[in-house]
Amino acid sequence: MSSEATLTIYTHPDCPYSAAAKDDFDRQGIAYREIDVSQDPEAAKELERLTGGERITPVIVEGAQVIVGYMGVG
Repeated sequence: MSSEATLTIYTHPDCPYSAAAKDDFDRQGIAYREIDVSQDPEAAKELERLTGGERITPVIVEGAQVIVGYMGVG
């Protein structure tokens, strides 16, 4: 991925929706920075802050926009 990624995706390795989001972004050539919350306790705390206390992945952040979950590209 490019170092110019503007998207951040909080993921978990057991989450099929995280994998689907990354696959779709890869296919579309969309750069992103992945944060695996299973490997980073501080990122897990940030994930909970972004989701209002839930541990839901993926969480996609672009600027001030936060999207919780992933339903695929329409």
